[in-house]
Amino acid sequence: MASVKSLYLSKNVAMAYIDYYTILGVGKNATQDDIKKAYRKQARKLHPDLNPGDKEAERKFKELNEANEVLSHPENRAKYDKYGEHWKHGEEYEKAQQQQRQYQRQDGGGFSGTDFGDGEDFSDFFQSMFGGTAGSGFGRSARGSASGKFKGQDVQAELTLSLRDATVTHPQTFEINGKKVRITIPAGVYDGQQIKLKGHGNPGHNGGPEGDLYITFTIAPDPDFERSGDDLKTKISIDLYTAVLGGDVKVSTLDGSVNLKVKPGTQNGTTVRLKGKGFPVYKKDGQYGDLFVTYDVKLPENLTEKQRDLFEQLKNS
Repeated sequence: MASVKSLYLSKNVAMAYIDYYTILGVGKNATQDDIKKAYRKQARKLHPDLNPGDKEAERKFKELNEANEVLSHPENRAKYDKYGEHWKHGEEYEKAQQQQRQYQRQDGGGFSGTDFGDGEDFSDFFQSMFGGTAGSGFGRSARGSASGKFKGQDVQAELTLSLRDATVTHPQTFEINGKKVRITIPAGVYDGQQIKLKGHGNPGHNGGPEGDLYITFTIAPDPDFERSGDDLKTKISIDLYTAVLGGDVKVSTLDGSVNLKVKPGTQNGTTVRLKGKGFPVYKKDGQYGDLFVTYDVKLPENLTEKQRDLFEQLKNS
């Protein structure tokens, strides 16, 4: 099962602006599929298991997961495009702005606050509302309105599983923010898949609800199998004689070994399919993908004189 070491947290504390599009290496007009592919490509390069002890790679990996958590969700992405680094507080901003307009109407237009129009800088507003020194006018009123209840910030976690762990439904327990979290991981989770646990994020403001926990799964490379959706791919070596004459070989699958008949005259690189021997389909009990087996024909080495003569006879026949 996945170890605690495989869990990497990013608590979304206040930080300098980071361009998530740049982190993922995509443009602002990138499709969701573009974002998904870019994340997977970089995650394979920066994963801590492949860069042990590399703090810079670990930092970049956390930033990559944070960027993916935002841009892979259309709703979050829309908020980010509008509010930048303050995207998590976009709804609070709009509510506070509505309150400001109400105050202005009640005061007959005499309210001394600042009206933030579309495209203007929200930095001073967010600083006064969510931390730092409150500004004048609307800043002070917004600070007062911030005494209301606001949802806590979300927390991101990255959980690494082996390919074989991902084939079985199993419980996983870990600790976040001093609380034990127990989840059941369904068989068939895929690399880059993200789940949301409501209320397991950072504490809310002034008694507001807690944020949410987003867990992104990373499936570590397997020495025997390559996953493609719900299918698996593997290679098996056979000798020249079996390739030419045919025979039986043993093939490893996720649930044991099976005997596979090799047809006479099998060419190097030939691929055969074992139906239902692939990866379990996510949340569909009893359904599996297929296993594709590719033959790697090994030529004989250190031939004897007699064997060479036999090959010469075959060559000249």
